[in-house]
Amino acid sequence: MSCFRLENVSYRYDKALVLNGVDLRLEPGEILGLFGHNGAGKTTSIKLILGLMTPTQGRVSVLDGEAGNSHISQHIGYLPENVMFYPQLTGREILNHFARLKGAPLSQVPQLLEQVGLGDAMNARVKTYSKGMRQRLGLAQALLGKPKLLMLDEPTVGLDPVATADLYRLLRRLRNEGTGIVLCSHVLPGVEPYIDRAAILTDGAVKAVGDLASLRRQANMPVTLSIEPANGTSALEKAIAGASAGSGLIIKKDDGRLQVDVRPSEKMALIQSLLNSGEVQDLGIYQPTLEDVYVHFIGAGGLAHRGGGQ
Repeated sequence: MSCFRLENVSYRYDKALVLNGVDLRLEPGEILGLFGHNGAGKTTSIKLILGLMTPTQGRVSVLDGEAGNSHISQHIGYLPENVMFYPQLTGREILNHFARLKGAPLSQVPQLLEQVGLGDAMNARVKTYSKGMRQRLGLAQALLGKPKLLMLDEPTVGLDPVATADLYRLLRRLRNEGTGIVLCSHVLPGVEPYIDRAAILTDGAVKAVGDLASLRRQANMPVTLSIEPANGTSALEKAIAGASAGSGLIIKKDDGRLQVDVRPSEKMALIQSLLNSGEVQDLGIYQPTLEDVYVHFIGAGGLAHRGGGQ
């Protein structure tokens, strides 16, 4: 059973094409990062999966059923980017209310509040909560009923580093128990260690999808070698020039080291040649990060949209 499948999905709002032929899936026990500039189509994709909208074209299936079906929705947890609760109610009262709406057992409420670090504040009114505490309450709401599909939009907003680490530990445990999780975030360095795959949207289309290793292969971006010379930078530069055989490597000097950008297919041959030359004291290898890959795929067009909506 897939958590969801979008097959050739398009969506128009009035005359504007918001999504265009999107194919995307999520399997149980997987964390998918859904990334894109503002206006790329992330929020629209989430609303289609939640059944809040229907596609103009294509098919959306959720937990092997129809998106929006009440029996399906019971098994979905959702944390929106901006959470708002009744300020006069306590955290426990808020969660009791959502549990009744979702058909989840009320006995789960105190346990969830403890789990997200609100055990001592469950009987305090929400108006006294900090932004981070309200975010934790929103996460507890999303976890009601032990969802099979969990969708989180900017879940770390307002959380301190300790709470953020706690959140990701919780998500890993849920993933290991078979929950499928979607993470939308603009903080790419923060989510990079925790996702299994990434889907990059731009202008309503999936530009790239896969784990980080496959995205790097698709992007064919250079790897950076940070090299400390054994006998001075001039001798090392000559060794690099001889090893690269005129392949046009980009070489920069940084605090006594040479930074060399090399294509992945040429990396091992260059490293072996330099080690054999005797001109290398130390060597560091730096792969493109998720953020590097993201910027590569969205290009300048995506960057121009970053100030708009989703």
